Amino acid sequence: MRWVRFESKGKAVFGIVEGENIIEVSGNPFEKYIKTDNHFNLSEVELLPPVTPTTIYCAGQNYLDHIEKSAKRKGLDPIIPQKPDFNYRAVNSLVGHGANIVIPKDAGEPIHFEAELVAVIGKKAKHVPTGEAASHIFGYTIGNDISARNWQKTDRTHWRAKNTDTFKPMGPWIETDVNLDKMKTIVRVNEKVLMEHQTCKFLFDAATCISFMTRYVTLFPGDVIWMGSEGESSNMKVGDIIEIEITGIGVLRNTLIAGK
Repeated sequence: MRWVRFESKGKAVFGIVEGENIIEVSGNPFEKYIKTDNHFNLSEVELLPPVTPTTIYCAGQNYLDHIEKSAKRKGLDPIIPQKPDFNYRAVNSLVGHGANIVIPKDAGEPIHFEAELVAVIGKKAKHVPTGEAASHIFGYTIGNDISARNWQKTDRTHWRAKNTDTFKPMGPWIETDVNLDKMKTIVRVNEKVLMEHQTCKFLFDAATCISFMTRYVTLFPGDVIWMGSEGESSNMKVGDIIEIEITGIGVLRNTLIAGK
């Protein structure tokens, strides 16, 4: 099943995607809901981020190739993590499929994409054994961890390098029925393929992450875990159209524009 969020009659609502149509629901997918008589064509609505999480968690250094290439670029030996590690992103940075990514004039270059699979939590989780963790995943969506590398180097934290408004496109929807072993991640900029890899080649899968995280923090329905990025990304310019496709989910597409 595919779940979307969009605006209807001035408020954000959930809907179920069936083909090219959306059936609006009353309620939300994490609790109780009923289908309404309101139907929309996908092309007629502006999609919002599929959830508004209480917390955005990001698994850092979760792909071996990404670790090795990053270390080589810096002239260092790669350090392979022995356990999952996480940081946070600001909810204000989220935008949906089709929204613009606004690049502040003083951000400098490079501006990089980071294509990520995103796990969406479906029920409250605390002290969850690894074998039970998958049952806490509602579904998966796509994230683009836009990064202003100049700020990333000069600021003490990632407060603006990764958390500026619009720097976290997420969508287009949540897919609840996926086969991770068959999924590929493909990145295109202006229709040119720049990256392609097997999605599930992370060091620590979502179940492992959830089990480890919930020793210390409580996860709530709608929270998201961005599962990390592979390889090395390329610089993007204002006017570029960035597409991240994860087979079995769909395509997240956004355009870079200049900020004021």
